[in-house]
Amino acid sequence: MLIGIDPGKDKCGVAILTSDGEIIFEKVIATADLELTLKNFLAQYDLKLAILGNGTTHKAAEKILRDSGLPVKIVDEKHTTEEARRKYWLKNPPRGWRKILPTSLQVPPEPVDGIVAEILIRRYLTEN
Repeated sequence: MLIGIDPGKDKCGVAILTSDGEIIFEKVIATADLELTLKNFLAQYDLKLAILGNGTTHKAAEKILRDSGLPVKIVDEKHTTEEARRKYWLKNPPRGWRKILPTSLQVPPEPVDGIVAEILIRRYLTEN
């Protein structure tokens, strides 16, 4: 299993995918909770590799990951937020009056960092 992390100053996107690409976990957590969350995941899942975005606070997140003993690969985050927004609307199609407004002009009503973490894993798998 792979864990993807989209690090941020206040929040992090976290996703866990199986080797088959199945999403086991996808959520946005507080950055302050990253270390404890990672410890819980290591106890619960057979994580083999961490895929970390090279964004805002990736150095602090990288230290937490390396201290846990998990190998880390850093992936370019370029355009992942835009891709995550498109994927959000595919997973959650607009309803009501929002159907008539192009999704490219809408902002998802919740953070998409968890989807970004998934995209980082898939990007890594495609490149390697």
